[in-house]
Amino acid sequence: MNDPVIRVGPAITIPLKYLSLGILVVQTTTIVLIMRYSRLSGGSDGLYLASTAVFLSEILKMIVCLIVIRRVEAESLAHMWRLVKDEVVCKPKELVKLSVPAILYTVQNNLLFLALSLLDAATYQVTYQLKILTTAVFSVLLLGKSLRYQQWMALVMLMIGVAFVQMPSSSGSDTAGKAFSVVGFVAVLCACCSSGFSGVYFEKILKGSKQSLWIRNIQLAFGGIVFGLVGVFMNDYQAVVENGFFQGYNNLTWVIVCLQVGALIFPV
Repeated sequence: MNDPVIRVGPAITIPLKYLSLGILVVQTTTIVLIMRYSRLSGGSDGLYLASTAVFLSEILKMIVCLIVIRRVEAESLAHMWRLVKDEVVCKPKELVKLSVPAILYTVQNNLLFLALSLLDAATYQVTYQLKILTTAVFSVLLLGKSLRYQQWMALVMLMIGVAFVQMPSSSGSDTAGKAFSVVGFVAVLCACCSSGFSGVYFEKILKGSKQSLWIRNIQLAFGGIVFGLVGVFMNDYQAVVENGFFQGYNNLTWVIVCLQVGALIFPV
């Protein structure tokens, strides 16, 4: 069976998997740079609240999933709502099952904002690649997958590379800077563990489910909205009351919220 392709000209075709990979690379690189810049610069009204950005990104993911289901799986708007009611609202056990990765993804996204406030973009990007290691480990533990010797060696080299990145570049005595770096590094490590476990857990649920990927993503986004709102109240309730939910928001902030949907389009 031939791989699906995208035709860009009379004699030019691009395999869909390579196009998706290229878009994913651009998306992940772009969002890191923009998030780092936004956490340093801030808007005219000050720095935006990371918890509100995480919450809004989950709402946007829900909207995207509903649009896809309407176009792909539902014959009409009424059919779409009936499908969502039958597969999401009327199946609370499935929502509870998806609440585990929903909580972890919410925590992970908030940790990434924290890490990018404390680490430079290059250090963050390299360190966050440890999620490849955590995903591999959890795949072995939860899915029973086996890795070849070459794959284990590649993971070891990845760990060594991250260790080199974290080595101090000078013998200066900037204690505050080092403390911030440690906090940022720990935040990235926790996000890597969360990313690895939640991704494999979600994959395991998908493999044992008859529901479509987009229905599952709606269930996941529903939990993300609930726990994202809880995060806003727990972390920034007073700030929201005093200065509003959208304090510090500018065009760049909305770009970040929209780019977060890339994690939904490329879930694997």
